[in-house]
Amino acid sequence: MTYTSDTAPKAPGAPDVLGVGDTQILPVTPVASAPPTPAAPVAPPVRPDAPSLEDRAIGALVGAAVGDALGGPVEGRTPEEIVKRYGGRVTGIVGPFHDDWRTARPLAPYHKGNGHVTDDTLMTHALVRVYESVRDHLDAYDVADHLVPDLIGTPRWIPELEAEALPLQRIFLAEKWIVARLHYGHADPREAGVGNIVNCGAAMYMAPVGVVNAGNPDRAYAEALDIAGAHQSSYGREAAGVFAAAVAAAFMPDATPSSVVVQALRLAKDGTRAAIEAVCEAAAPLRDHESALAPLRAAVAPFDTVGPDYRNPSLGARRPSRLHAIEELPIALGMLLVGGGDFRSTVLGSVNYGRDCDSIATMSGALAGALRGASAVPEEWSAEVARASRLDLQAPGAALATVAREIFTRDRARARTHEQAFTAISAIPALAEAGAR
Repeated sequence: MTYTSDTAPKAPGAPDVLGVGDTQILPVTPVASAPPTPAAPVAPPVRPDAPSLEDRAIGALVGAAVGDALGGPVEGRTPEEIVKRYGGRVTGIVGPFHDDWRTARPLAPYHKGNGHVTDDTLMTHALVRVYESVRDHLDAYDVADHLVPDLIGTPRWIPELEAEALPLQRIFLAEKWIVARLHYGHADPREAGVGNIVNCGAAMYMAPVGVVNAGNPDRAYAEALDIAGAHQSSYGREAAGVFAAAVAAAFMPDATPSSVVVQALRLAKDGTRAAIEAVCEAAAPLRDHESALAPLRAAVAPFDTVGPDYRNPSLGARRPSRLHAIEELPIALGMLLVGGGDFRSTVLGSVNYGRDCDSIATMSGALAGALRGASAVPEEWSAEVARASRLDLQAPGAALATVAREIFTRDRARARTHEQAFTAISAIPALAEAGAR
């Protein structure tokens, strides 16, 4: 398959997708009689062995946490440095890159490795808790009203600190920004992300948005853009929307890695779209992650502002632009293609890529887990990550699936109300004209 900007274009005049469970409203013919009732939508065929909503939701969030934990110890490293440190590629859970991790710069005092999740998972689980509280679609105001208080008000076990602490004490500066802007600065939540560094900070925890909008990439994209407005701007915010859409697309009954990429490209804009296009073109002919490491980096490099030395970003790094993209999402999608959706291959390719590989593997792990369900995540990895991080990795996915069903029910009721109102409104001129005659 060729991944180009016009892959699976929207047909001219085709209606926009409304929301999960929305009924497509057809044009009303201006006649005196009542407008015809639209035909019931035909559900796509479901494979007998297809994972359930709950299984996919658990798979997505467990997969994200496992990818995060595997990538954590080698974050910021090159593929060559990874081989030198571990005597070969990473093939599972490994210890810290530095034995003296308590004092080694630049990671001290974080114990990355040995199955510890990082801030990617802490933020993902925090967003799940917001959905559990609100039990409906979220927006930027919910970040201010629920996510920020969670980060600054409730101590939780922080694996990398090996202690209970406020999540605020672990999250990176780009995430602390939302606390500074919303809690202390009282910024409009919809605009609070403006001025923050443009990175993957918002995108890395948007998998829950895809889960609650399972099967509806358009709604996931729009909702994630709204939420991420409190955190990011420019291509950082765009990546959040596209990643959420990709997760939602992975829930489709007939979803494949290629179909996920097609949906991501359909919605992505500007440099984000171009970067995904370039990386997926490079990934398409490749079948093993070892051969993909250099080509995928070469494909994304023109869109990446950080530069070749990840620890020493370029002067123009992480600034707003319509021409650039974060590196993590295109690489995650590329590795999903290279691995054919297989969890091990997809995540290990993401981990051994290096650079911001915990976030890359968080995203690719979520996508692979959503595609194939929880059983696709190797149990020896998920069980050890859960034990080492002192987290129940399955509970957030199960809870989110329940919330997703509730939101779907509300969406259907809202769609029916809208349909009834629009049908009545659109019939008024026709009825008036008939009465005048």
